[in-house]
Amino acid sequence: MIWDLHCHLSGVDGKTADERIAQLMGYADRMGVERLVFFMGWPFLTDPSPKQFRKQNDQVLQAISHWHDRAFGFVYLNAKYVDESIKELDRCVKNGPMVGVKLWVASRCNDPAIDPIIQHAAKLNALIYQHTWFKTGGNLVGESTPSDLALMAKRHPDTPLIAGHIGGDWELGLRAIQDSPNLYAGIGGFDPTAGITEMAVRTLGADRVLYGSDIGGRSFSSQLAKVQGADIPEVSKRLILGGNLKRLLTPILKKKGIKV
Repeated sequence: MIWDLHCHLSGVDGKTADERIAQLMGYADRMGVERLVFFMGWPFLTDPSPKQFRKQNDQVLQAISHWHDRAFGFVYLNAKYVDESIKELDRCVKNGPMVGVKLWVASRCNDPAIDPIIQHAAKLNALIYQHTWFKTGGNLVGESTPSDLALMAKRHPDTPLIAGHIGGDWELGLRAIQDSPNLYAGIGGFDPTAGITEMAVRTLGADRVLYGSDIGGRSFSSQLAKVQGADIPEVSKRLILGGNLKRLLTPILKKKGIKV
C-alpha cells in the first residue's frame, strides 16, 4: 500500500486540472501508488491573495472530483490572511471534500498569529502540512524551518503536524523535531540521498515518517527509492509508504464517511 503525501498539479502537461491529474494518475499506476494527496494549483505563488488561493483550491477541487476513490485534497492557505483562510478552510474542508491543510512560505509558522488557523483545522480533524526548509544561502522571507515548526508544535501539542521536506537539510531537520512527539517528517521533495530514511527511523521511529514524492517537481521513482532502498525492516517501510498517512487521516475520513 503506497499513499503519496505530496503531489502537485504543476510540472506536468495539460491545459486543465482534469488533463493534468489524468496524466499523473497514469504515472502513479506504473509505480504502484494507490492514493495521492494534492495541494496547490498553478502557477506557484509564494504569497497568494485570498482570491488567488481560492482559485488554486478550485483547481484542486476540480482535479480530484473524478478521482475520489484515489485522490485527496489539502486546502492551500496563506497565514497572512487569517480570517479569509478560516473561511476557506470551512469552504473546502468543513463543507467540502478536502481533508487537510497546506501552508507554504508566505508566513513563518513560529508566529502565534497563525494559531487560529491551526486551532480551527484541528477542530475539523484536518491534517496540517507545513513546508519547511534550511537553506544555506538563507530562507525566503516567510519560509519556515523545522525549528520554527517545533515552536508551533509546543503551542499545539495535541495536533499532528507534518514538517514538509524535513527541512531539506534532513540531518538538521530531524534533530529539530525529534523531541516533539506530534511532529512528523515528510521525506519527499528533495534529492534521494542514501541514509535519510534510516536516520529518520533511528531518530523519530518509523511511525513518525511519511513518504511523499513532490510530483511533478520530483519523480515517483526517485522518492520511492528513499524508502524501498533503505536498510530498515519491511514493517517500517510499510508504515512509511502508507500506513502512517492512513492512520493520521483516519479521523477526518471517518468523519466524512470515506471508507479506505
